[in-house]
Amino acid sequence: MEPAWKTMIGRQLEASINMFGDVLKQCPDDLWTSNLWLDADMPAGLSDFWYVAYHTLFWLDLYLGGEVEGFQPPKPFDLLELDPSGLIPGRIYMREELLNYMQHCLEKCNNIVNGLTDEQANRLCKFSWGKITFAELLLDNIRHVQEHGAQLRMFLGQQSGIHSRWLV
Repeated sequence: MEPAWKTMIGRQLEASINMFGDVLKQCPDDLWTSNLWLDADMPAGLSDFWYVAYHTLFWLDLYLGGEVEGFQPPKPFDLLELDPSGLIPGRIYMREELLNYMQHCLEKCNNIVNGLTDEQANRLCKFSWGKITFAELLLDNIRHVQEHGAQLRMFLGQQSGIHSRWLV
C-alpha cells in the first residue's frame, strides 16, 4: 500500500481515537453513569455515558481485525456486545478500564496500519450488515469513533460546560 495513504489513514484513525480518549478523561465522575438522552425511550443503560464509550471501543477493536470470527476483546470485556437483543454488560466499566481498552485499540491500530499491504487493504470483510473492503472499513471505523465521540462531547458541553479540543 502506498506509504502516503497508510500515513494518512493511520494519523486520522489515531487522532479520532485520541480525541475519543480525551472526552473519556474529561468526563466528571458524576456524569459517568448519566443517560445521554434523558427523555429518550431507550432500554436502561444503552445510552449511559460509560456504555456508549464501551460500545465505541468494542466495535473499534472488532473492526480493526476485519471480522467477527475469532475476535476476542481483552479482559474484562466479553462478546455480549454482539448479542442482537441489545444486552449490556452486567456491570459498569470504569474509566480506567476503558482508557486501557482505548490504549489496546491504539496499539492494535498502529500495528495494523503499519503492516497494511494492498492485499490486506482490498480484502473483503463480511458482516451481518454487508460487505466492505478492509481499507474502507478503517475509514468507516474513523466515522464511528467520531460519531460517538461527538455525542459524548456534546453531552459534556451541555451538562458541565466542558469543551473539546482538536487533536491531530
